[in-house]
Amino acid sequence: MSVLKDLQPTDVFGYFEMICGIPHGSKDEKALSDAIKAWAENLGLWVHQDDVFNLIIKKPASEGFEGAKPVILQAHIDMVCEKNANVDFDFKTQGLNLLIDGDFVKADGTTLGADNGIGTAMIMAVLADKTIKHPPIEAVLTTVEEAGMDGAKGLDINLLEGRRMINLDSSEDGIFCSGCAGGGKVTVKLPIKSTTSAEGANTSVTLFVSGLKGGHSGADVHLERGNSNKILGQVLHSLTSPFEIAEIGGGSKDNAIPREAWANLIVTKSCLDLLWVELEHIEATYKAELATSDPDVSIKFINVRQVEEAVPVFSKQTHDAVIDLLLLIPFGPAHYSVDLPGLVETSNNLGVVTVKDDFVVITCAVRSSVESRKKSLCARIERLGQLMGAECIVSDGYPGWAYNPVSPIRETFKRVWEGQFGTPPKVMAIHAGLECGIFDSRLPGLDMISFGPDIFDLHTPDERVSISSVAKNQQFLVAVLEALK
Repeated sequence: MSVLKDLQPTDVFGYFEMICGIPHGSKDEKALSDAIKAWAENLGLWVHQDDVFNLIIKKPASEGFEGAKPVILQAHIDMVCEKNANVDFDFKTQGLNLLIDGDFVKADGTTLGADNGIGTAMIMAVLADKTIKHPPIEAVLTTVEEAGMDGAKGLDINLLEGRRMINLDSSEDGIFCSGCAGGGKVTVKLPIKSTTSAEGANTSVTLFVSGLKGGHSGADVHLERGNSNKILGQVLHSLTSPFEIAEIGGGSKDNAIPREAWANLIVTKSCLDLLWVELEHIEATYKAELATSDPDVSIKFINVRQVEEAVPVFSKQTHDAVIDLLLLIPFGPAHYSVDLPGLVETSNNLGVVTVKDDFVVITCAVRSSVESRKKSLCARIERLGQLMGAECIVSDGYPGWAYNPVSPIRETFKRVWEGQFGTPPKVMAIHAGLECGIFDSRLPGLDMISFGPDIFDLHTPDERVSISSVAKNQQFLVAVLEALK
């Protein structure tokens, strides 16, 4: 049964509901790509699907626009898959459970994937509508954007004629994006040296950090929200009563600020009683520190149980190195732009901590609009890992998109927006990464801009999209296409 059937515009929300009904996490986009391919072919459109399930769909110009230069409409079809710990949901097999809450569409306990499913749906509505006026359209729907932008990197650009591009992966109504940060990844792999738990240490307990808002590791990194992995490291460093670490983990995506982290500790019963008292004071401190940004932060001991015999734990060397890495790897803004006040220029997100193949693996997402500073921060994290005895892998990731002072498409966007809504739009660069940087590097002479409706709390289970903003921005998209003769 359709949840969104009464929402306007019906075509956009109908396509969005179709998208939400098909699993499409990063690197799991085949089913959705196949469905959109079949849909486009049924409309009689030219379609190309490559081996990583990118789609290029071409629609001829409407009557009177045959001589106009093509326009590329671009979005990505993958989503970040995050859910609340108490939600039983499988992103690989289940469609999203959609809800309407006032002016918002959201999902029940999971990310919504409005980033960038709503942009895809807006493009599909343009492709299907035979009444609107527009130049030749080349729709480019990419994959794996959220996990490295591999789809855009591998796209056959020789199939594209357009050198004007509209990216629909922005999330602030009335703000046009004309520049973005590039990104890289640093993976720190610390070998685990094991021992057995000390004599008399017969109690297992889980230190659990939760209740944080999280957020997008680029767009929200300046909001002073708590990072569960950082907090876990700081708490472990602060505890003075003896404990041993048996397991550790936190976060699930390097491009999402982690909301939960945990460590299984082995302690004596008497030490646990002391640790309870310490943790109460530590939690109170964090509740005060994060009262505005994360008022629901929780730092608790859970799952207390007796251990019948000695169990494997980290050696003292590994124990200390893990805590030091979580404590010392930076999180948040490292530099702000001096040209665009308030814009984060360079940052790091300590996104994921996991144990795999006898390593503690820490994955960091580094962003910067200045390539040299991106490389410098990556090198800093790499060297820190090496000093702790870890193997480090640095990936250059994807390029940034430099602001172009001369952009005809931007001027058209500004003129049409003010004509439609009576107020001038804002033009800005963002710290988040967009595929625009990749297209800019691969298509010389490309003139592009990014826009989109209001989407809040991206990459978290609180993600939601404004219904009225979708309607407004679809109306604008149709108008701006008519203006791009």
